[in-house]
Amino acid sequence: MNQKLAAQRHELILRAVRTHGTVRLQELVDLLGASAVTVRRDVTALADRGLVVRVHGGITMPRHAEPFPRGAQSLVGPAPVHPLVGMVAPSVEYYWPAVIQGAQTAVAAAGGRLVLRASSYDAAEDRRRVHELLDRGVQTLLVAPSTTGRAGVELLRWLGAQNVPVVLVERLPPPELPTIALDAAVTDHAIGAGLAVRHLATLGHQRIGLVTSRQSPHSDAIRTGWTTAVSSLDLPFHGVPVLDVPPYGSPQWTRAVDEVIDECLAASVHAVLVHADREAIGLLERTRERGIRVPDDLAVVSYDDEVAAASDPPLTAVRPQKHRLGALAAQLALARLADPLDRPVHRVVLWPTLTVRESCGTALTAV
Repeated sequence: MNQKLAAQRHELILRAVRTHGTVRLQELVDLLGASAVTVRRDVTALADRGLVVRVHGGITMPRHAEPFPRGAQSLVGPAPVHPLVGMVAPSVEYYWPAVIQGAQTAVAAAGGRLVLRASSYDAAEDRRRVHELLDRGVQTLLVAPSTTGRAGVELLRWLGAQNVPVVLVERLPPPELPTIALDAAVTDHAIGAGLAVRHLATLGHQRIGLVTSRQSPHSDAIRTGWTTAVSSLDLPFHGVPVLDVPPYGSPQWTRAVDEVIDECLAASVHAVLVHADREAIGLLERTRERGIRVPDDLAVVSYDDEVAAASDPPLTAVRPQKHRLGALAAQLALARLADPLDRPVHRVVLWPTLTVRESCGTALTAV
């Protein structure tokens, strides 16, 4: 009975928004004779299915179903001549500077200006930074928000309800929000990990270990890519070290890197993919101290390629195309700004590339 009542309320809500275009939540409370809590729950369910879009104080039709004639696009007008683009990045240090520079380059090429706010991998902090940029008057937003847990889901719902276009950078909505109408530009980190595994396999390595950075949001995707590649190549899993390590330089680092080396030696593993550059360089330093030669005794591939070329020996590395990613995200935002009604949702995925240097050596003569 409750499901039937909910379905009836949902149909009334959809009928109202189709008729009026935008409906305030209080109007829905009056229409349905239901509590505000019930109406908010119904609206959330419809928004998660992509049937309505939440805006401040109410709901409207999703972009793909705007009840306007084709000629209505002219009411929106062209994109601003000098667009003001806001960006919220989770860091202005490792990884993100190149992404920010790419976005800045694309915005400047369009005659606009990028306004940056730094956050800290926290949903509440992300929301505050977005509020600051909206108060600043930005016309579109690039955001790399926290997407995990209930707070992350609610943040994405809130971003999807804003009156300015929002593009996600290096983030995709979680399964709970399959139809949220947000553009996104992301790197396929799983493919990147697979490129590394396949390179090591072509050199004759069968047992390929994995070391991931405990604090990185990309570690899960890299681990998935490693698992998929090892499985597809019929390489062994049993006894191969797969370790999550603290950041290089932390108090726990020396013990963690020694554990990596000890497990590789015990399991006869002579090749390893390490995320990220700092941890890979730290591994090289420790192997040198322990008399283990790279690449003769252990082949190493780094993931990120920020400073891998400067290591000793220079690290073969997977490189996410960070500058291109930032530029692409900005171009998506500017395109949405110019065509807010008819443009379909874009989710663009960039593959990383593999740069071969000296840390893997040449093909093995015997495995």
